[in-house]
Parts: sequence; C-alpha cells; structure tokens
Amino acid sequence: MQKTASLLVLIGLALPGETAGQSQDWPVYGGDPGGMKYSSLDQINRRTVRHLETAWTWTPGEQPLPSPARPIDGQDVRPGVFEATPLVIRDTMYVVTPYNRVVALDANTGREIWSFDPRSYEWGLLPRGCRFCHRGLATWSDGTQRRIFLTTRWRLIALDAATGRPIATFGTDGEVDVSRDLVWEVNRMHYVNTSPPVVYRDLVIVGSGMPDNRIYRNNPPGDIQAFDARTGKRVWRFNTVPQAGEFGNDTWEDGSWSYTGSTNVWAPFTLDVGRGLVYLPVGTPNNDFYGGHRKGNNLFAESILCLDANTGQRVWHFQTVHHGLWDYDLPAPPNLVTIEVDGRRIDAVAVVAKTGFVYVFDRVTGEPVWPIEERAVPASDVPGERAARTQPFPTRPPPFAKQGFTEDDLLDYTPELEAKARAAVARYRLGTLFTPPSLDGLVMMPGLVGGSGWGGGAFDPQSGLLYVKSSNWPHLIRLAPPEPGTADADYVWDGKAALEIADGVPIHKPPYGLLNAIDLNQGALAWQVVFGDTPEIRGHPLLEHLNLPPVGVAPLSHGATSGPLVTAGGLVFLAGGARALHAIDAGTGQTLWQGDLAGGLGTGNPMTYRTSSGTQYVVVATSQRDGTNAQLMAFALPRR
Repeated sequence: MQKTASLLVLIGLALPGETAGQSQDWPVYGGDPGGMKYSSLDQINRRTVRHLETAWTWTPGEQPLPSPARPIDGQDVRPGVFEATPLVIRDTMYVVTPYNRVVALDANTGREIWSFDPRSYEWGLLPRGCRFCHRGLATWSDGTQRRIFLTTRWRLIALDAATGRPIATFGTDGEVDVSRDLVWEVNRMHYVNTSPPVVYRDLVIVGSGMPDNRIYRNNPPGDIQAFDARTGKRVWRFNTVPQAGEFGNDTWEDGSWSYTGSTNVWAPFTLDVGRGLVYLPVGTPNNDFYGGHRKGNNLFAESILCLDANTGQRVWHFQTVHHGLWDYDLPAPPNLVTIEVDGRRIDAVAVVAKTGFVYVFDRVTGEPVWPIEERAVPASDVPGERAARTQPFPTRPPPFAKQGFTEDDLLDYTPELEAKARAAVARYRLGTLFTPPSLDGLVMMPGLVGGSGWGGGAFDPQSGLLYVKSSNWPHLIRLAPPEPGTADADYVWDGKAALEIADGVPIHKPPYGLLNAIDLNQGALAWQVVFGDTPEIRGHPLLEHLNLPPVGVAPLSHGATSGPLVTAGGLVFLAGGARALHAIDAGTGQTLWQGDLAGGLGTGNPMTYRTSSGTQYVVVATSQRDGTNAQLMAFALPRR
C-alpha cells in the first residue's frame, strides 16, 4: 500500500440549477454494460464547452525497471502506453496503470486514496504488442460490500473497494489462476490479459490476450471463463476452438482443433443484463497470416459470439472473417444499441471491425439487420495455404475506412514523391480487401490496426448515430519460412511492416485518421471528417513546402486507436492519439474546443461523470508513444 501527495486542483463549481448531491457515476468500462460510451450529462455542452479547463491531473509515476530473473525475450521492463478508462462510483475513481496497479482517487480532486500493486512486472515484460498496458477494471457489489476486479497476466484479483486490500476469501488469498484447467496445460508466462472482465450478477467473466508472435502447437487457448464473484470458483468455460463433439469442430480440419491456440477475446466485451447475454469479439487463431496447418473456416475465430451469461452456452454467432489470414481480429467492445429501421424497433448489436465494416445484428436472434453477402475473394498461392473462397460483406452501412490498396492511393503531390512511392511498392502486391498475404509481400489496407482499433465506437441513443474513429494506414505483410526452431509453421510474417518513401514519410496520401458518424437507423454514413493531425509527417522536409492541411492522426502507437465518448450535451470527445482532447459537434463534426494534454498524446478512451458537488468532469489518459509522461487529465468548467 502506498500514498502520493495530492496535486494542484482547480475544481469547477455547479452551474445554476444544479445542486450538490446530483452525482452520476461511470460504473462500467463503456459507461453502461452494453458499452454505448454515452452519457446523459449536459452541463458541458455546445455552448459551454469553450470554457473547459484543466481541473486536476494525476501521474502514475512508473519508470523502467531492470530485467528480472525471468524476462520476456531478455528485455527490460518498461511501462507501455497509458490506455485505461477509469470507473467512478460515489465520488471515488478507480483506475489501472500500465504496470497493472489499481489506484483509488478522489474523483473531485485526483487525490490518491489507496493503491494496490500486484507486482506483475516481476515476471518480466508482457508478451503483447502494447507491452505493459491495461485498459480497465470491473466492479461487483452485493449491496453491502464492493469489490474491484483486476485481470493481470494469468491472475484474476478481487480487491476491497474501500481499502484496496485483496479479499482473502476469494480464490487463494484474493486471486485465481485463470490459466489452470484449460483444454491443455499452458505456459502461463504466455498468458496475458489487458482488458477488464465483465460482471453479471455474481459472475465475473474473463477473456484473455495471447501474444500473436508465439507460434507453436498448444499455445494458450482463448477459452472464455466465468468465476463466482464471492468465492473465485469457476462456474463455466467456453472453448473458442471447438473440441471433439462440439459445434463448429468440423471447421478445423486435420485435427487442427487439438493444437491451435489463441482465438481469444483480448478486447473488452459487453452485456445485455436484462436478457443475460454476453457479446464477445473473438480474435485470430495462431498463426495470424498463414493457415496451412489449420485449414477450414476456423470457428469461432474473428466471430461475434453471443453466449448465455449464466451457463456459457452458445446462443448465436457470426463469423466476420473466414479462415483469417490478415490479423483482422475483432478489436473492440460490441455496442448494444436500440435502433429503428423501416419503422421497426430493433434491439441490436453493432460490431466495429478492423476491416472497416460495421456488422449490425438483432442482438437476440443474431439475424443481420441488413443483408450480409458472401462474395468471392482472391485465392492464395502460398504453398500449403487454402484461403476461403468467399468472405462476408455487409451491404449496409458502407465501409468507414479505406479497403484495399491501389496505385491511386500513393503519395503523388509531386512527380518526385510519386516516383519514390511507386519505387517503394514496386516489388509488392497491391489488391482488394481479403487479398491473401504472399511470399512477395502484400500491401494490406486496412493494416494491422484497422479500420477501427480497440477504442471502438460510441452510440448516441437520441440520434441513432454511432461514432467511430478510423485509420487509413497500410502495412506490408510478407511471408517467409521461420528461423529453425522458432515457430511451428511453414511460413510466418517476416515482421517488416513499415511502408515509407523516406524516414517518417508514408507511401500513401492522407487522410490518415478520420471520425465517422454512422446512422444506424438508415445504415448510412451521416458524415466523415479528418480527425487531428500528425505534425511530424505534414512538417517533414519532403512535405513542408506543400502547405498541406491537417492530415489526420496516424496510428503510430496503440493509443492512436483509442475511441470516442458521446454526451447529451451534443458533443463527441475524442483524443485518439492526438496532442489535444477534442470536443466535436455531434451533429456536424466541427471541432468546438481542444484541450491541451500537457505535451502528451491522448491514449485512452475519454469518460465523464458528475460528482456530488454538481460538477461534470471529462477525464482521459495520456502518455507519449513510448509510455513516458503518463497522466490522467480531468477537465471541467471553471469556478463561477
């Protein structure tokens, strides 16, 4: 347990008509169990937002550590990008740091109340692309006590919300090893979790986040598990790679179901509390880019999976990518929404994806709201590979990100720039969405971060608009035989993803980052605007003479794919890797205010709440691309 000194505080007082005691919490990662990321608060609105100012800041203060006795790849431990979305309950904020510490703060001031350190860094660097990062917590209460649940590495930990101490009666001394008793024994050093669990009644439901670059037989499987919130006893488990006799087993040919792992739910997920249904965005199998050892469609990889939260039984599913070869895992929490289509009111689930599509279903039956067509796609010429012949294409809404890459996308502002761009891709294949990776190299668009990233969408129930930040950023996927003894596969991605005409200058034209407003009542794009800027690209010596307008935020770090918040004040708040928190008119896309992030980048999803003082705050996590300079920043209207 430790405390830190309180930081400078500027507290906004209530506006006329708002009195003390009118609090509104943010009790779940996405604001509500269905993950709309919407707030009915409107103290901060189109008229008042220009007065927003910094109210308080809090700094995790985490530093690089020497390599421990059991390091990952022999690398020193460093905090990654600060991507957490805090919870707020009754004027207390709970946040998880990059090193997976849990900290309770006074939601009015940022003053630290308690902290708990699971010391997860003692086992070395996390084997994930974001390294040491974490996105959120979950909470449970029986009406008399409240518990905070943290997933860290292979551990599910229950803490007393009042003190931060582990609950001794939960599991063993307050924690459960969730890597035990899976379909096969695993190396728990490769078992990871960077997202919050979901709490339903007295169950804590958890996914997992296996590293994509550890390709071996029987790597950790992506089983979904539910544990008793009081005792820690496991209640149910669902196999995301169906085992013998289970539905979908026949989609894993040649016995590949018996040794293929990953296929996990690493992203946050959502819950229909009234119906007891949980909606899980499932990731890719191992290996991401070559599937010669796992022929077939590979259920439930890259599927939206609806389970009975009480029992773990499958209710319905839809696979968005068959036999995935592109790392197009579903990266974000499905949004549970209610829409009106052709006069019919539908409780729906909207799934934003790396592919640049939004897949929309009746959340009870799994029927698509608009037709999704199976269309022929290119075949693979990689030895041993058998790509799926067709892939699903939603007919509505239209794509919100660039799909496929052609020479028309190359940077062509001057003949010299165009020549450099053409030379950079001359050896590689260009193609449409779902063109398979090759030994020559494929310029893949959307790239590894999407489309949509882990930040996902925010839904306004009043307008029916879904807001999604998207990236237009290709990556090079080139397959090669692995180094002897490094992978159980004939081919792996060679890991060289950058596509540049010069250091820091991409091969393709902007915009690189967009904010999209998608009308889910009509299945149409309402508007699309360039979001933010990447000054180091626009101001590069090769480009600065062009006087380009803002090019959008390029996805140069995990934090750049963080997502939006929408409020009843008519505002969309988005940081999305930019150097400022943006407040955007939800009806037009016009930026109305920008809040400086003190030299950092906005790397978390914004959230908002109102304390018992009557003040509405907007809070966002910030850091540099290398994880340094991490802060929570709270904004509020000024003292009146």
